Amino acid sequence: MTPDAATIAAVIERYARFAREEAPGRSELYAEWSAGIAGDPDAAAVLARIPETRRQPPLVFAVARMLGSTDVPYPQWRAWLLGHADELVAEASVRSLQTNEPGRCAALLPGLSRFSGPLALLELGASAGLCLYPDRYSYRYRGGPSLDPPGGTSTVVLEADLVGSPRCELPDVVWRAGIDLAPLDAADPGDRDFLTALVWPGETGRAERIAAALDIVAADPPLLITGDASDPQVLRDAVALAPADATLVVTAPGVLPHIPREGRERLRATLDALGVSWMSIDPPWMHDAWHPPVVAGARSDFVLSMNGVPVAAVDPLGGFVEWRANEGRVRG
Repeated sequence: MTPDAATIAAVIERYARFAREEAPGRSELYAEWSAGIAGDPDAAAVLARIPETRRQPPLVFAVARMLGSTDVPYPQWRAWLLGHADELVAEASVRSLQTNEPGRCAALLPGLSRFSGPLALLELGASAGLCLYPDRYSYRYRGGPSLDPPGGTSTVVLEADLVGSPRCELPDVVWRAGIDLAPLDAADPGDRDFLTALVWPGETGRAERIAAALDIVAADPPLLITGDASDPQVLRDAVALAPADATLVVTAPGVLPHIPREGRERLRATLDALGVSWMSIDPPWMHDAWHPPVVAGARSDFVLSMNGVPVAAVDPLGGFVEWRANEGRVRG
């Protein structure tokens, strides 16, 4: 179906904004591609055929790279796009942004270290489950400890700046599960290619780190449940599967902003009713209890919270942790 002029105009505006505000400083290639689309009605018309909820620039570019486009200047990429339009539209129409960055475990670890006893982890928006293995990765905190699993240095080494003195210990994870609308399989070649393609050009080391984490997960897969975590029954059923002799901690690293407000409220009400401890990594606008407030333009733009209470300023991909909470164990 040929998209109408209004839809094409919306694509042009979205990609112009991405080129102007989001890509610079992170990926010059994505800035170039999105600026090219913003000035190219024919290319915008191709992307306008993708459903609105699935035509975000990072998703479209990742799908293109997964399908074989190379990191070339816009004129060559445009030629690839026009030559593979049907294939790109079909694949992007069934994919969603499922960034699965194991580095977020470096931000979660100080919070997880506050719980005693063996842990059962349930992740919301788990994608392939790479953030369910904080006990299998190595950590190198600049300003803090270096930690390795019992077998020695992991194939995944997470480096992060640490400000403050939170307890940092590898957890004893005895059960791990995740809920996702469309879980990915760490052993599936297509899903692996997609997850590594979601890494923006210019972000060195991330694709290799994700690939190594995928190998760890594929060797010992978690329980992945297909469903909507904001559905109270889905969440209750998943929580009921956790072993009774472990402390259950629900994690939501980066997923809550993608859930509509009413769904977030439903989710929190269900967790509160179940009496379950939970942790999340979110943008600061989701937390009106943040003291001192996150200042616009500061290096921190995300918040680690425990049961909705902010405890640290963190990099959204785990590159730094600025601990602001008082210490103390949380017992399950």
